[in-house]
Parts: sequence; structure tokens; C-alpha cells
Amino acid sequence: MRPVTLITGASSGIGAELARVFAEHGHELVLVARREHRLAELADEIAAAGRPRPNVLSVDLERPGAVSLLAAELGARDLEPANVVNNAGFGLVGPALQLDRNAQLAMIDLNVRALTELSLAFTDSLARHGGGILNVASLAAFLPGPGMAVYYASKAYVLSFSEALHHELAGLGVRVTALCPGPVATGFQARAGLQRHNPRMLALSARRVARIGYRGFVRGERVVVAGIPNRIVASLLRFMPHGLLLSFADQRPRSVPRRS
Repeated sequence: MRPVTLITGASSGIGAELARVFAEHGHELVLVARREHRLAELADEIAAAGRPRPNVLSVDLERPGAVSLLAAELGARDLEPANVVNNAGFGLVGPALQLDRNAQLAMIDLNVRALTELSLAFTDSLARHGGGILNVASLAAFLPGPGMAVYYASKAYVLSFSEALHHELAGLGVRVTALCPGPVATGFQARAGLQRHNPRMLALSARRVARIGYRGFVRGERVVVAGIPNRIVASLLRFMPHGLLLSFADQRPRSVPRRS
């Protein structure tokens, strides 16, 4: 079975840039997302650059059984993951009590459950190929987030889980890295409903984040915070009182009443 790098959420943003970077470094890819036409366009672009054309799988990872379906598709094509890149995820802005409950549970299904299942499903093949897992978390993983409570909590899970898995799988020769970008201009903001402008000093392009993430992953780093300003912020957040962090991170519109 041919070793491949499996990348979820590869249809746009950081996921698409990670696909380009991994392809540039000689990885054969399997691209996974719901929007098959976007994946096909990216696969054509990579092939046009002289790289092997990635395999494209349109799978909705929010659905139960999606990872089993994905594994079956890989097996049918005589492919097995040497690396797994868990980038698929989304966020929603608004008070948790006001947001649609099913949508928030779907966020957990994708950001947490699917990522966990994909991180554990292919450890045998990852070990055979000396590969690893790159989980895309966020700077949000370092603090609570009123107005995006479930999203921030899901990224805190990704960071904690990835760090523990980094330690557990080291004996198998499997590297695990959590990539924590700050603000990045992608389609994520539109889907989430974000309207606040983030500090320009913290913002990086998706391309830059992907290159930083790939480099840290190859080096076997446990946590990669993209960009020097973001690394400084992440370090400071560990020492700030949570009461102050709650006000700092609050994404709700200023007109929404806030209770302490």
C-alpha cells in the first residue's frame, strides 16, 4: 500500500496551503473535504506544478461513520496514511445560549470527535512509515472565549490532546504536533460570523502559517505557535488571570448585555 499524507479541510484556507506545502516536499496527498470541486481544482493545480495528482475524497466528517468510510476508501485505492493532517473545523460567533444547539454540537463533532478518531485510526501505518499527526488548533486554545465558547473549548481540547498524544506515541516513532495560528484571513471568518478586527501585528497569511506548521512538524515539535507576536501572546496568556482573559477574548457585539 502506498504511503500518503491525508489532509482534511483541504478545500481552502490553511488546509489548501498545507496541501501545497506538503506536495512541494514530495508527499503524495489525499485531500478530504465536503466541496469536491474545490478539491479537484487544487489537485489539478498541484499536478500542473509537476507533482503527483492528489487523490480527492468528498467526505463530510461531521457525520457518524465518516472515518470508517474514509479508511475503506483508502484501502480500496491501496493507500495508507503516513501522515494525518487534521485541519477541518469551524467556529460560530454568539452567546452559547443563543446559537443553534445542533450547530454547536456539530462543531464538536468536527473539531473534536472527528479529529480524535482520525488521530487514533491510523497509528499502525503512521508508525510503519515514521510519520505523524499535525493537528491544527488555534491561539484560541490558550484562553476561554465568551461569544465563541464552544469553539475556544474545542481548540483547547485539540491542544491538550495533541500534547498528550505527542508524549504517548513518541515510543512508536510517531510525531504529533499542534499548530496554533493566530488570526488568518480565510473563509473561516465568514462562516463563523466574525466581525471584530484582529490586531494586524498578530495576523499571518495562510501560506505563512502552513510553512511554519510544516517546518515544526518535520522537526517533531510538540506545539507550534505561528509567528513571533503570537508566541509572545501565548506565553503571556498562561500568566494572566482568567477574569481578565474573559473580557479580553469576548467576541460578542458590544450591544449584548454581559454578565460577570
